[in-house]
Amino acid sequence: MPKVYINDHEFEASEKDTVLTAVKKFGGYIPTLCYMNLKDINIENKPSSCRVCMVEIEGRRTLAPACTTPVFEGMKIKTHSRMAVEARRTAVQLLLSDHPQDCLKCPKNGECELQKIASELNIVNNPYFGKTSNYDLDISAAIIRDPNKCIMCRRCETMCNEFQTVGVLSAIDRGFGAVVKPSFDMPLEETTCTFCGQCVAVCPTGALVERSYIDEVWKELENEEKHVVVQTAPAVRVALAEEFGYEPGTISTGKMVGVLKLMGFDKVFDTNFGADLTIMEEATEFKERLENGGFLPMLTSCCPGWVKFIEHQFPDLLEMPSSAKSPQQMFGAIAKSYYAQKNNIDPKKMTVVSIMPCLAKKYEAAREEINASPEYRDVDYVLTTRELAKMIKEAGINFKAVPEREYDSPLGESTGAAAIFGRTGGVAEAALRTAYEWITGNELKEVEFEQLHGYDSLRVAEVEINGKKLRVGVAYGLGNARKLLED
Repeated sequence: MPKVYINDHEFEASEKDTVLTAVKKFGGYIPTLCYMNLKDINIENKPSSCRVCMVEIEGRRTLAPACTTPVFEGMKIKTHSRMAVEARRTAVQLLLSDHPQDCLKCPKNGECELQKIASELNIVNNPYFGKTSNYDLDISAAIIRDPNKCIMCRRCETMCNEFQTVGVLSAIDRGFGAVVKPSFDMPLEETTCTFCGQCVAVCPTGALVERSYIDEVWKELENEEKHVVVQTAPAVRVALAEEFGYEPGTISTGKMVGVLKLMGFDKVFDTNFGADLTIMEEATEFKERLENGGFLPMLTSCCPGWVKFIEHQFPDLLEMPSSAKSPQQMFGAIAKSYYAQKNNIDPKKMTVVSIMPCLAKKYEAAREEINASPEYRDVDYVLTTRELAKMIKEAGINFKAVPEREYDSPLGESTGAAAIFGRTGGVAEAALRTAYEWITGNELKEVEFEQLHGYDSLRVAEVEINGKKLRVGVAYGLGNARKLLED
């Protein structure tokens, strides 16, 4: 356990520590941009490309990047010497010199890490100016990519290639022309991108953002000729509560429904209704495959990112996924057929809005072949939880003060089984339980999953149905899904 000196204070560090982790461990602070450590999924990004974490180490002629410099016995570190601070300022100023100055119009305004660090370093003037990048925007149904705002942190590349194993994003060119983008500068929609949104989640600037449909939804709500309904996914009621100051894990279903009604939606429904339909459809299909010698294993088809991953990465396994639509799309089809007929509503004058936890649902709703009618889409607009929170704040609604309301009938009712869709493996377990009960006449007891082959976030279980032993696999993240498929 090496002893190090941080700003003249002695600390005992770990042999595996870098200067950055050692300083953080002992309560210090060093700004970072390219560095990212997602401990829960064992992903670390530290190309030391931004040079914002420079520190002074006694005995060295030059400054060192804290994120990649390992500690050693007797190391003396100065985290905020004048030399280190000026180096950080220069690094950020150089990044800003080739960065669009449109902060007020940027979707990341107020949440941009480059903006935050520039403020911390008190950068109000920039002596560096000259040529700036001039790339075209790449706009898809789910993601907007603006290479002009890329700072080459390469976080997105790490998530796309190492965690999700999709392999769409990589660093291209050298010097001033260096940028992260798809090969041959292809638009995302023409690549193998699954629109999982992991790149957007880790991007520190506005280089990768979700495509927002807030303005379009407001216009629909203001249109008196339109009957506008909204469906909410199970995870939204929890994430939304945290956005408005509740303890993590708080379920805000009643508040959320009350807010949506206050915003002007004609009906507020629950995606769990569609999830119940999914359980029935996938369980029926699994039962038929099992009893009639159909293609096994069968994969659930609720995640559009997962489906697109198989289409591109495992085209020889296209028979594996269930043929059932996702809960979102089943709900949209039911809303514009059964619900519309029962209420004498012209489906063409009806707007279905989804509130979903992921960007892939935006891409899914835009797929032409998924719609039940060639004249209109099953789901017109998809908003993420973040977008809904922005709309609530924009409208000036006090979330905590809104009275709780109930979902509307009949598409707001559900069995409760669909609630487990919000966690990894929930879809598979719900369908399996239903199929098991149909085949055996008994209720399936708790399914015991065990870790597979030492892989993180990859588990298997064995279930016996009428003498047949079935293996069930559950994967978190597309990288682990790849391992499962290969196994």
